[in-house]
Amino acid sequence: MALKIENLRKLYGRRPVVDGVTSEVGSGEIVGLLGPNGAGKTTTFYSIVGFVRPDAGQIFMDGEEITDLPMYRRARRGIGYLPQEKSIFRKLTVAQNIRAVLETCGLSSQAQREKLAELLAELDLEARADQLADTLSGGETRRVEIARALA
Repeated sequence: MALKIENLRKLYGRRPVVDGVTSEVGSGEIVGLLGPNGAGKTTTFYSIVGFVRPDAGQIFMDGEEITDLPMYRRARRGIGYLPQEKSIFRKLTVAQNIRAVLETCGLSSQAQREKLAELLAELDLEARADQLADTLSGGETRRVEIARALA
């Protein structure tokens, strides 16, 4: 997956919060947005994932423009958002939390079971699969959130 941002611009009222951001992220790269408070980092990120519509500029993924795609369609292409605050169902088990996302992906039951097993193994959650989410440590909770984002 390659992500390309060209001349992204976002105004809040008359105030430009993001102005001319251009960047490219190649497949497998890890990139951070650094800057002081109010520099537009969050707004840039929200524009990429589809929370916020930019006033100008374009966003491409693998050469296809996604600027106007809704958030759920971007997610299906692999662009996800993992919020800072907890975002799991506390009264469901670890497996149920991950399965809740897998059920929205259009996979067969067998494919869902295979993907669930893969995610549990990859994030070292196999021993916690049947544990209620509200009994997990902070690190375990974060791993469940990551599994849900990867699902």
